[in-house]
Amino acid sequence: MPRISTQALTRNEEAIRAAMDRMLRGELPPGGRCDIKTLAAEAGVPRTGFYAKRNRDGTERRGPYQHLAEEFERRLKALQDAGTVPDPRAGQIARLKEDNAALRARVSARETEIAELKEFRKRALSQLAAQHAELERLRRQLAGGTVRRLPAPATAPFGSRPTGSPS
Repeated sequence: MPRISTQALTRNEEAIRAAMDRMLRGELPPGGRCDIKTLAAEAGVPRTGFYAKRNRDGTERRGPYQHLAEEFERRLKALQDAGTVPDPRAGQIARLKEDNAALRARVSARETEIAELKEFRKRALSQLAAQHAELERLRRQLAGGTVRRLPAPATAPFGSRPTGSPS
C-alpha cells in the first residue's frame, strides 16, 4: 500500500518536472546548485523520494521519484557533454581549476628558475673569490720582489710593423 496517494504522486511528479526544466535552463535559486537536493527543494518534495529504500526483509525498492532523479541526471550529463553548463558555479569551478593549474605550473617554473639562478650566483661568487685570491697572491708576489720584468723586445713580433717603417 503506497504511503502517498496517486493524485499527490502525480502532482509531485509534475512539480518535479517543472522544477527540473527550470533548473536545466539555468534558472537556479539563489545559493542553489544543479543537483537533486535543490531539485527536491524547488519542487517542494522530500529528497528521500529520489533514492531507493530498503524493506524490512532487506530487499530494495525504488523511491517514488527515483526515475525522475535518473532522468534529471541523464539530461544534466547530456547538457554538460554538449558544452552547456546550467549551473554557473560549476562552470566557474571548472574555470578556476584550470586557472589554478596554470598558476601552479607558473609557480613551479619560477621556483625552478630561482633555484637555477641561486646555483649560478653561488658559482659566480665562488669564481670571483678564487680570482680575487689569485690577484692578491700575484700582487704580493710583485710587491715582494720575486717577479722579474722581462726586457722589452728589440725587434717587433712577426707580422707586425715597426713604428717607423714605410708603408
